[in-house]
Amino acid sequence: MDFENALRSNIIDAAKSMSKGGTRFATFRKSFCNPKLWILTNKGGFLLRDEVSPARGVNDIFSNGEKYGFECAVAIVIVFYKGVLDTIGADKFNELFSNLLLFSWDADSDLGITTARVGARYAKPGDCLYFKNPDVNPEKTEWQGENVILLEEGRYYGHGLGIRDADGMIAALNKNRKKDATESAYLDDIVSYPDYDTLAQYAPSNLSRYRADSRFPESLITIRSRIGKRRTISV
Repeated sequence: MDFENALRSNIIDAAKSMSKGGTRFATFRKSFCNPKLWILTNKGGFLLRDEVSPARGVNDIFSNGEKYGFECAVAIVIVFYKGVLDTIGADKFNELFSNLLLFSWDADSDLGITTARVGARYAKPGDCLYFKNPDVNPEKTEWQGENVILLEEGRYYGHGLGIRDADGMIAALNKNRKKDATESAYLDDIVSYPDYDTLAQYAPSNLSRYRADSRFPESLITIRSRIGKRRTISV
């Protein structure tokens, strides 16, 4: 549990850092990135240049945020990568995540993301959850939902919406519903997280300083996916 606690803590820190780092929300069609480090693909993904290390590329998003705009699902992937980087260190990160492409969860499968429909009440800080907006305005489909990182004390970070509680996230999405909408946005039951078990193989020896934390109670979720393969489960 030491490694999982450490990574969850660093994911939370990465989400908070992104919230004030100057990055902007943008649809895939309008995404942009620092061209010195990344190549913008025709689908709106960010492909790391050959001469740039993965650690440098990820850190640049947090230190030069104004040079980046991306969609909320991409933000979650970046936050997960940053959390892993800050947990295992640059050398191991560069070894594991060469040829880095930031796009969708399917494209960024090397994190081993698992998605489980177990109920948001079982989520732990550092998990990704989803607020769904079923009556979204068809002219603003980018607000059909918001991927968020669960922080402490019932707060969430969502790219483009910042840090809010559940009511705040729902209120923001409800502003982007179609005319005569009848259904409110709501917190879905899906919980997503990286493959802690496999990533733990690359943990540094000094992780003993991370002890069991009451923020991270034992999870109902026990199924993990291997790095390089994304698995969806329902229990």
